[in-house]
Amino acid sequence: MDYKAAFRTAIDQVKSEGRYRVFADLKRYRGEFPRASWTRADGGRSDVVVWCSNDYVGQGQNPVVLEAMHRAIDETGSGSGGTRNISGTTHYHVELEGELASLHGKTGALLFTSGYVANEAALSTLNKILPGLIIFSDELNHASMIAGIRNGRCEYKVFRHNDLEHLEQLLAAAPADAPKLVAFESVYSMDGDIADIAGTIALAKTYGALTYLDEVHAVGLYGLHGAGVAERDGVMADIDIIEGTLGKAFGVMGGYIAADAEIIDAIRSYAAGFIFTTSLPPALTAGALASVRWLREHNEVRVRHQERAETLKRRLKDAGLPVMPSVSHIVPVLVADPVHCKMISDMLLTDHGVYVQPINYPTVPRGTERLRFTPTPFHTDAMLDDLVGALDALWSRCNVKRLGGYAA
Repeated sequence: MDYKAAFRTAIDQVKSEGRYRVFADLKRYRGEFPRASWTRADGGRSDVVVWCSNDYVGQGQNPVVLEAMHRAIDETGSGSGGTRNISGTTHYHVELEGELASLHGKTGALLFTSGYVANEAALSTLNKILPGLIIFSDELNHASMIAGIRNGRCEYKVFRHNDLEHLEQLLAAAPADAPKLVAFESVYSMDGDIADIAGTIALAKTYGALTYLDEVHAVGLYGLHGAGVAERDGVMADIDIIEGTLGKAFGVMGGYIAADAEIIDAIRSYAAGFIFTTSLPPALTAGALASVRWLREHNEVRVRHQERAETLKRRLKDAGLPVMPSVSHIVPVLVADPVHCKMISDMLLTDHGVYVQPINYPTVPRGTERLRFTPTPFHTDAMLDDLVGALDALWSRCNVKRLGGYAA
């Protein structure tokens, strides 16, 4: 077999569909977020404004976080020493897990190396603890949740996105005595919509199911203390397992789950994705701890963040640009064609100093390709002016459909 040809064919297929991804070579400027330096193909550099970072409130540049990380390196060195089960637990891990449990009003928390690993490890483990488990999964759940559910080899049912009537039909049809779990997200990061958490909890209780809520795109951003949409809606205590990340709003790296101590202890004892993985380095856990503590006390950052998102949505709509419905901080603009999506992204970067990645299949369904903007508290009115002006010009130049039809 010609193995190289097989790999070339796979890449050629992606390129032929217009969804081949090229990563921009960026270097952020410390203290100047969201500005960065872009290294062009010719080796030259240009200043750009980053509009698609999941460092949603700039915590990756917070001096409090950076100082904590420097201090941890100076005090303890670089790596953690191994897996938690052998030699990789540090006092920073213990402190951070305590802080995360407190943030979510739970008695336990468990760290993982990423949000993806947290979902995959936790969900794939539950069937070992609850034989015969049936998981009910929202159809737009993240790939990490889908992987965890499938890898757990339990029975699962997929309900239509945010459709509680469909969820109830599936729950009602399941054996009454079977263990059940409803897995869903709070903020869905590509469309920017938010689940009916209270309604989902009510259904789960009616049918004797546990709840598993992914708050990856909400922790740090919603609720008085940044615990997520469940905190904002006053239902956090009724969620059994909350999953979050340290790599988005908290600006560092890692993932976690928070739940009752017995649930955490069981998953800790059975989850391969935890047991066999080298733990997070002290500098990362120290930085995450500082970030969580700081954001818990600074709700004004969340207020400013929401204002910036709403302002950008309004400005784009006023310009006739096709902003997709969003009730969160995510601002998706529909292009509906992979080639045009990448073309506009490229021109924004090269001609206007605006960095935003095209979002194509398989991240979103074919025909819904989009640009996904994530305004932060640090995007100024002048930056909004530049962005809207550039998009307005490119929509006309590329004849991409607007709110009221095509430009020509």
